[in-house]
Order: sequence, then C-alpha cells, then structure tokens
Amino acid sequence: MDNIQNYNEHTFESIKHVNKYGAEFWYARELARMLEYKDYRNFLVVIYKAMDACKNSNFDIDDHFGDVTNMIEIGKGAKREVEDYMLDRYACYLVVQNANPEKEIVALGQTYFAVKTRQQELIEDYDQLTEDQKRLAIRREMAEHNKLLVAAAKDAGVESGLDYAIFQNYGYMGLYGGLKAQDIKDRKNLKKSQQILDHMGYEELAANLFRATQTEAKLRREETKGKEAANQTHFSVGKEVRDTIERLGGTMPEDLPTPEKSIQQLEKKQQKKLK
Repeated sequence: MDNIQNYNEHTFESIKHVNKYGAEFWYARELARMLEYKDYRNFLVVIYKAMDACKNSNFDIDDHFGDVTNMIEIGKGAKREVEDYMLDRYACYLVVQNANPEKEIVALGQTYFAVKTRQQELIEDYDQLTEDQKRLAIRREMAEHNKLLVAAAKDAGVESGLDYAIFQNYGYMGLYGGLKAQDIKDRKNLKKSQQILDHMGYEELAANLFRATQTEAKLRREETKGKEAANQTHFSVGKEVRDTIERLGGTMPEDLPTPEKSIQQLEKKQQKKLK
C-alpha cells in the first residue's frame, strides 16, 4: 500500500513523537485535531470508550494511555497547562475505531493504525522485511484470523460450509468491485484446488487482512444476527476498504500483479535455508 504509506507520512506520521527510549507515541490533543474534532471534550468521550475497549481486551490501560501535562499557546505568546494523553500505536488504533465513522479522515486513520498495529504484532522489524517475507508473515496472520472470522460468522448464523462460502464471496465482492472468489481465481489463472490467498502479493494480502479483521470486529461489536445481515456486513466492510484505497489513489486489489511463486513455494524455499 505504497500510496497509503506516502499519504500517511503527511498525516498521522507527521504528528508522531518518539521518546528517549525510541518508543513511538501520539498526543491525544494533536490526534483530535487531525481527526477534525474541534471540541476536545467530545474527543475525550472517544478516548474513554477506547480505554474501555482496552480493559475489555484484558490489557492494562496505563500501558497504552499515559496521563501528561502539556503547555499550549493561548495568544500573544502566553501559554497555559492542559491535561493530555500520550497514546501508543495500539491506543490510537482503539481511539480511531471509536471515533466518528462519518469523517473521511477517521476512515483513513482506521486503515493506517489497523495495518500498522497488525504489522507490529506480526514482527517488530516489519518494514525491514523483503516482499516475500512480508507475504509469509501476513499470510500466516490471515490464516489465524480467518479462524476468528469463522467463529464470529457462525455466531451470527452462518453455519454450513455453503453458507460460509457465500459469506466469503460477499466480502470479496465488496473489496474487489463485485468479483466473486471464482472470478478472482480466473483472473489469477488458478486451479480449483488452489487457494486465492496463497497467490497474493503482500499489498493485496494486507487489504484482505484488514477486511477480515474489521468484519470480525464489526460482527461482534454490533452483535449481528442472521446470514443475510452477516453477508451485508462483510460486503460493506470490504467496500469500505476498497473505497479507502481509491480515495488514496491506490491500486485496486484485482489489478495488483500475481506473484510468480505461491506461499507454499516460499515456505519450501525457507525450509531449505533453515536446513
């Protein structure tokens, strides 16, 4: 997602700070302005919701949200102290997930912090990996998260194998502009037995990982019930990811090149090196 990365160097990256230990953080007041919140008191409501989400995920709030006091200018060179928060990347991720979804910048923030947070979870030195290493890392994460998506879909009423195949198609149709799984296979010249995800580059995999993580989260958050409702949720999340890529001038997933080597071939190559 090179275009997304370039855009964010002028947005969320531009307000990032690094402490003396090399840890990244963002100030809540600066993030509020970036997310177009004019009244910080309204943004505090979002922060409190994010803290609740952090607690409900069994994480220590103090590890991600730090109370600080900052100085701000109030005119004619005068300054005054204000309360603020130092947010790590995970805290920012939770904040944008609870911010006003109607704001375009919030949608961009959700994409940015979700992808970056997931990358850090995969491996600390993600940005230094080769393209093949990124493919392997994201594909493994995709396999694990698909289990969570299956469970969330089942809770919503998607029970049989056929139901889940239809559910998956709705997600693909949203992300790929109406293309179903078989259509994507045809474009990639894949056999019936071959998995689509094993023949995606890291950029295409990252878009699909975001689709899967956000669909699972939305199904659980909204307590979706019924196969049709679950299908529409998957479609709408896929389309939102697609719309975000389009807004940033990115390449649509169906137009991204198919790698020469499959995930299985890369894994065999990796195993030979280990031997």
